[in-house]
Amino acid sequence: MNRHAILSTEIADFIHQMPKAELHIHLEGTIDPEAALELARRHDCTERLPSTDLAALQEWYTFVDFPHFVQVYLTISDLLRTPEDFAYIVYRCGQDMAAQNIRYRELTFTPFTHTDYQHKGLTIDDLFEGLDAGRAAAHADFGVEMRWVFDIPRNLSFPRHGGYDPYPAERTLAYALAGRDHGVVGFGLGGFEVNAPPEPFAHAFDRARQEGLLSVPHAGETAGPASVWGAVETLHADRIGHGVRAIEDPTLLTVLRDRQIPLEVNITSNVCLHIFDHFAMHPFPHLDRMGVKVTVNSDDPPLFNTNLCTEYGVLAAEFGYDRAGLARIARNAFEVSGAAPSLKTQLLAEFDAWLATAMENA
Repeated sequence: MNRHAILSTEIADFIHQMPKAELHIHLEGTIDPEAALELARRHDCTERLPSTDLAALQEWYTFVDFPHFVQVYLTISDLLRTPEDFAYIVYRCGQDMAAQNIRYRELTFTPFTHTDYQHKGLTIDDLFEGLDAGRAAAHADFGVEMRWVFDIPRNLSFPRHGGYDPYPAERTLAYALAGRDHGVVGFGLGGFEVNAPPEPFAHAFDRARQEGLLSVPHAGETAGPASVWGAVETLHADRIGHGVRAIEDPTLLTVLRDRQIPLEVNITSNVCLHIFDHFAMHPFPHLDRMGVKVTVNSDDPPLFNTNLCTEYGVLAAEFGYDRAGLARIARNAFEVSGAAPSLKTQLLAEFDAWLATAMENA
């Protein structure tokens, strides 16, 4: 899906040149077919992929339904076997940031999958080694800033036969607290929301917030307003990943607006997952008009055939956002990021200086 095909050259150039921040993107979900094939060849396990032909791999990546999405996601996650593998994908993420003029990214990462669930013999120190190396190299070569949100895989906390297992949450919390010196700024909750509500995770989020991490759970994507209410009232969310199902509850919308709890919206992802069937049905512009603080993000770019520039293109092409509107949404992301105050001030100053020049020359 290339929304830029229907944009004017001027708007497409404005979007590309605009300094951007992105707050909702999964590190494992940045692995494109080329990177997946490279990782499989490194570990002599190309049989784990359906093909070694890039075109065929791209077709396999093309979203079909949620179970297919999970299959692809877990397959490519399993290819990450060494610290060098993590450094490789982080560095490629930095290259992508530079190509799109993304100055700052908070990447959601699920360490529990790699250390506990997939039994690859990796320790959290192995993960930190790779994340640190890739981030440092990307910063040195491209000047980009990356930070991490470590998230709990909520579905692993609810075994098939019922009950709640606190281990994934407690393990992820320990990793996140240990990661504060490695760029971890937020604590998240990911996965399929149905039958996996936020409330049981309150103990972990309370501790994370006490220790200075942002509360940034996913809510209101595959489940409705009740999930968002739980994130707001029980997990005391500083931001909400997705949150778009809040549109179904006017009282909840008022709370989000009045408390200025930002939403990390992923428009193309929502349409691919059939949260909304068409762009025209997506509530982004209504949420914005209501005064809810909204940001735009790409979620898992190669899996949904999108990127951040494309998402801004959707705002322009589908919802009629002009330069000023696009810039206002882009500034929101810098404002509500978990960047340290000095870095946030610097990034906002750079953005404002660019925008003043761009609008003057428009």
